[in-house]
Formats: sequence, C-alpha cells, structure tokens
Amino acid sequence: MGWFDRWREGVQKINRGISGVGSVFLIPLMLLTTADVVSRDLFNNPIPGAVEISEYVLSIFILLGLAYAQQAKSHVGVSLFTSKLSTKTQSILLILTALICLFICVILTWQGLVVGLEERTVSDWLRVPQYPFRLLVAVAGFLTCFELLIDLGNAVQKLNGRA
Repeated sequence: MGWFDRWREGVQKINRGISGVGSVFLIPLMLLTTADVVSRDLFNNPIPGAVEISEYVLSIFILLGLAYAQQAKSHVGVSLFTSKLSTKTQSILLILTALICLFICVILTWQGLVVGLEERTVSDWLRVPQYPFRLLVAVAGFLTCFELLIDLGNAVQKLNGRA
C-alpha cells in the first residue's frame, strides 16, 4: 500500500467521522421543527428563535456533510455524453473537472476563513455570533479540497493505467 492509498484512507475516515457528527444535528432539527409547527398551529404560539436555530443547525448539517458527499459521489453528475467517450478522454475530463472544482474550493476555503475571522455580527433574535458558522464554511471547503485531491489522484492513476 503506497502513501497515496494510506493518505486517501485517512482523509476518507476523517470525512466519514465529521459527516457522522453533522448527522447528529438532524434529529434535533426535526424535533425542533415539529415542535414549532405544532406549537404554532395548535396553540398559536411559535417557539421564539426556532427559525434561527433551524438555519444554524441546517448549515452545520450541510457543511459537515459536504466532503463526505464528494467522497460518496452523491453530488449531481450527468454522464450521458461522457459515458460514450474513451477511458482516456473520461480521465482527462475528470482531471479537468477536479482541477476546476479544487480551484473553486480553495477560494471558498480562503474566503470562508477571511470572512469568518472578520465577522463580528450576531443574529437578530437570539444574538448568536455569526463567526463560527462562517468559519465552518472554511472547514467544509478545506475537507472538500482533500476529497478533490483524492479524485484528482485517482483520475491521474486511471489515465496512467494503474487503476
């Protein structure tokens, strides 16, 4: 097993774990939303700040699962045309796509970090600081960059006939 395989396994294990942490937030989100709807409809008394809390919990859930979604290849992809191309051409397109996505994720990570460190505002209702959620964008982008590097390495190996 080479260094790339060991690195890939380590990164993917970390991303699965972080995705698991993110999924823990899903049940409280569902319970809060249900309680808010019942409270609003039956008692005409919504839970104060429920919408804000739901926004934050949903952002945690989505951002912590982003890299794992890349790992599991569960993002939308259209292979209608590429499936008809040769393996070499498909590998070249995978490399180009990975490089473009990597470029975008590096910018997302960089700007998430810059904005997160500069952020001083709080939410309207509950006065929750915004910076942890902005920094979470940088963390999600960083982890996704690693998954894209793995995809890039896999595509290069496939192009060279080693995968």
